[in-house]
Amino acid sequence: MLTTRSESAPAAEGPTPYPWRPAPALWATLGVHGAALALLAALPAFWPWVLAVLLANHVSLGIAGLWPRSRILGPNRQRLPAVAAGRGAIALTFDDGPDPAVTTEVLDALDAYGAKASFFCIGERAAAHPDLVSEIIRRGHSVENHSQRHPYSFACFGPGRLRREIDAAQQTIARAAGRAPRFFRAPAGLRNPFLDRVMAQTGLYYMSWTRRGFDAVRGDPEGVLARLTHRLAPGDVLLLHDGTPAKTPDGRPVVLAVLPELLALLKARGLVSISLPEAFGLNGPGAPPSPRSAQGQTPSRSALTADE
Repeated sequence: MLTTRSESAPAAEGPTPYPWRPAPALWATLGVHGAALALLAALPAFWPWVLAVLLANHVSLGIAGLWPRSRILGPNRQRLPAVAAGRGAIALTFDDGPDPAVTTEVLDALDAYGAKASFFCIGERAAAHPDLVSEIIRRGHSVENHSQRHPYSFACFGPGRLRREIDAAQQTIARAAGRAPRFFRAPAGLRNPFLDRVMAQTGLYYMSWTRRGFDAVRGDPEGVLARLTHRLAPGDVLLLHDGTPAKTPDGRPVVLAVLPELLALLKARGLVSISLPEAFGLNGPGAPPSPRSAQGQTPSRSALTADE
C-alpha cells in the first residue's frame, strides 16, 4: 500500500550552497569578448571579423550545451566514484516520473532483486502524485530534481528563470519526499553556461549518465537492453524512464519489459545498483560538502570533485 505525506508538511531543509568557480570555457569566453571590444575600439572597420568571432564563440557554447555528457560548461558527473565502483556498484536512474501506471511496477522489480535506484522526478508530477514520491523513499531509493515542468526550452533560459524552475522543483519534491534532492539532471540533458552557477547557488550537483537505452523513444526492448549493457562496467550510471516511456508493439512500457532482464543480468555479473546519495557518501545527516573543496578529505568530497 502506498503511503501518503500530508500536502501541508513542511519542505525538508535543502543542501548548502557552495562557492562557484567558472569553468575554463567561461573564462575563455570573457577573454574573447574583452579582446573583441578592444579590437573594435581600436579598429572599427574590423567589426565584421569581430562579429564573426563572437558568433563562433556563442555557437561553440551552444553546441557544448547540446552535448549531455560534456564538461565544457561545468562539472558533470557521469559515473560513480571509484570507491563505489570498486564494490561492483552501478546506478540505475529513472527520469520524468513519477507515473502511476509505471513507477510502482518499477519499484516492485527493483525490490525483487534488492536493487536501489535514483528517480529524477518532475516537480509537477511529484505534486500530482506525492504518494508515489513518498513510496519511492519508503522503499529505500532517492528522489532527485529534474526541473519543475520539464521545459524543452530549458537550455535557452536565463539565470533567473533557471533558478526559479529548479527551486520550484526542489521545494515541491522536498515536500513530497520529506527530504531535499541532492542531484539535478536537466531536461533531455540540455544545458547552457548559466546552469553551473545555479547549481552552486542551490547546492545541487549536476548528474548525467554513462549510457542510456533511449527507452523513451524506442519501442524495441532488445535494442534498449543491448545499449544499456554494451561494455557495462562497475561505476556506470544508466538512464531509463519511468515517465513518458516508449511502448512495445503490444502496448507495454518498454522500461517494464527491459528492467527485469537488466536486473537479472546485473546479478549474474555480480553488479549491484545503489542510489546516487549512497554512492557519493551523502546519505548521512547534514548538507553535502562543497564540490569545490580540497581533495583528500572525506570520500564524498573527493568523489564529488573527481571530474572537475
